[in-house]
Amino acid sequence: MNFTPLGKRVLIEREEETNKTASGIIIPDNAKEKPFHGTVKAVSAEITDVKVGDHVVFGKFSGSELTIEAKTYVVMDVEDIFGIMK
Repeated sequence: MNFTPLGKRVLIEREEETNKTASGIIIPDNAKEKPFHGTVKAVSAEITDVKVGDHVVFGKFSGSELTIEAKTYVVMDVEDIFGIMK
């Protein structure tokens, strides 16, 4: 992948929430209110507090989707990231 965000933005590969419980009940998308999480794939040169490879949590409606090489990513401002999971 050859993409570098500009400004104070990051490129995140989203990890979708499971849509089925352990017992097989399907959870509709509108019932999911948890923040999404994903792995940072690229950061702009201005960002120092988040780095490539960090696992981050962000809001459900944060950022804009972008498709690169048939994969969907989210580009968002670094301020939209809630935190880094360790």
